Amino acid sequence: MGTGTITGDNILDRPGSRVDVVGLLGRLAPTIFLAVLVVVFWQLEPAFLSERNLLNVMRQISITGIIAVGMTFVILTGGIDLSVGSLLAFAGIVGAAVAKDARGLLAGGVTDPGGTAVLEGALAAMGIGLGAGLIHGFLVAKTRVPAFVVTLGGLSVWRGATQVFSQGQPISSFSNDFKYWGQGYVGRVPVPVIIFLAFVVLGAIVLRFTRYGRWIYAVGGNPEAARLSGLNTTGLIMSVYILSGFCAGLAGFLLTSRLNSAEVVAGQGYELTVIAAVVIGGTSLFGGEGRVLGTLVGAMLIGVLSNGLTLRNVNPYWQPIIIGIIVVLSVFVDQVAKRRRG
Repeated sequence: MGTGTITGDNILDRPGSRVDVVGLLGRLAPTIFLAVLVVVFWQLEPAFLSERNLLNVMRQISITGIIAVGMTFVILTGGIDLSVGSLLAFAGIVGAAVAKDARGLLAGGVTDPGGTAVLEGALAAMGIGLGAGLIHGFLVAKTRVPAFVVTLGGLSVWRGATQVFSQGQPISSFSNDFKYWGQGYVGRVPVPVIIFLAFVVLGAIVLRFTRYGRWIYAVGGNPEAARLSGLNTTGLIMSVYILSGFCAGLAGFLLTSRLNSAEVVAGQGYELTVIAAVVIGGTSLFGGEGRVLGTLVGAMLIGVLSNGLTLRNVNPYWQPIIIGIIVVLSVFVDQVAKRRRG
């Protein structure tokens, strides 16, 4: 690239120069804050660090965490996806309908035989996510409609589609085969946690060690320079929205499985939680900088904070206030670091 190599891991201003302290603190702040929260809640509530509670925290963040991995790729390109919560609900309701056979579904009394129905339901949910992501990506990359507008419209469209498809009624009572993916365990670890961590590892490898990952950073760092260097910026931008949609569709299937019910209101507010996890984890809202492992830290920070406050019987209404403050501080530190490097 003519403008230099773009990565998410630089902590030095230039080779041979002194360490950028603000930039370094910006990278380490989420991890430090997470460690401090763990110690504080452990001292206040010894049961906090029990294996059962820690696995419970990971299971709580696994659904939004999977979506956050996809959102990391979107934000790295300088985009945003506000539709993920509504898309999760639509994908979940369609997947549930396919698993239970849509014929006569709303009349009730339809049983789930399991087996291939589980696979069909999962593929339907992920297919909905992929299709919606393709639509969003096309509108953003090809028609140049701002991502905020496209996905804000998607937030409304997919929520409305969920209500129309289900006629406002939940779909519930699935077979044990279906519920396994949201409620089951491999050894002592919940299945959704394993899937979430697998996505984190895969996402980290793609961004760190593949050409595609480097191209994503390049598009986010300077899209015009990336285009002039021969990169297919249109295709790359479309791809991240497709990935985000796929993650939302998979999360919709897993949430339905976990709750044993596909709800019209599923996923409400998830877009804010997901974006918060990505931003708190150090991914810049302006694109070009960030890591999937940082998103893992951000998701864990939100999960630990929520769990710890719940154990301490703190009013849950305080949780979004605290998370909102952390997000603003994260963006502020990011801007300060950018100005210093500039």
